[in-house]
Amino acid sequence: MPDILSKENKFDPVLVTELFDKVKGKSSLAALCDQTPIAFNGQKEYIFTMDDEADLVGENGKKTRGSVALAPVTIVPVKLEYGSRISDEFLYASEEAQIDILRNFSDGFAKKVARALDIMAFHGVNPRAKTASTLIGTNHFDNGVTVIKQDSTSPKTPDALIEEAIAAVQDNEYDISGLTMAPSFRSDLAKMVDTSGRKIYPDLAWGNAPTSMNGIQTVTNNTVSFNSSKDLAIVGDFARAFKWGYSKEIPLSIIPYGDPDNSGQDLKGYNQVYIRAEAYIGWGILDKSAFAVIQSAAK
Repeated sequence: MPDILSKENKFDPVLVTELFDKVKGKSSLAALCDQTPIAFNGQKEYIFTMDDEADLVGENGKKTRGSVALAPVTIVPVKLEYGSRISDEFLYASEEAQIDILRNFSDGFAKKVARALDIMAFHGVNPRAKTASTLIGTNHFDNGVTVIKQDSTSPKTPDALIEEAIAAVQDNEYDISGLTMAPSFRSDLAKMVDTSGRKIYPDLAWGNAPTSMNGIQTVTNNTVSFNSSKDLAIVGDFARAFKWGYSKEIPLSIIPYGDPDNSGQDLKGYNQVYIRAEAYIGWGILDKSAFAVIQSAAK
């Protein structure tokens, strides 16, 4: 039997591909924006800003200089980790049973990575601690992105808020490629009726969450409102103004000794082993003016 117990084995390439296919199905950002390779040590994306319009020049006419700014956006991968204790009977199971256990573990890990990408990039917090992360800093949508806020004294309809958010993005000369919204906001849209009492968005009835609305790719995900966030929805040019990617090497450790989760309980003393997986993910908002966040009126 191959020795799968040595530290720092890697998920095989097929399993890594499957893992991030599952991430794409659970993460709003991964669904709205294709992943691109991110260097392990980080990389810079250079954004040209040209504020002037093109100049019409006649024959023998004078040419003038247009303004231009070149601002780098640095994308540095961060490490995500998930570990779990299981019975040491895992060590004595058949190879097929071990592989089945690890595949189930990778399924769960994929879901956690998917949620983590959204939570970190939307809100700038450590997903487990639910507190602001210095590793993320301002590299998230809750910092510096246009905010469209619900009016507590004269509430706007959900689709009016979306229209206002879209207009804010388009005023900055960006297209709308995607919309991600919290389940509560999807429910508010579903309740809207016209003057005759017919539902305006029947496709949203009974909890349905279509992948496209009015020609815009749409994802419903509770990561938008994670940790009691005021965020209800985010719209913008995810296709051009957001990038994310991961390292293709996903370390997997089977740890039979010690106290790797700092719980105070020795693995051997409790007949357990520890499975730990890690992933390196980087993302960057190339231009925050390409997005708008819709927020509730709650303080």
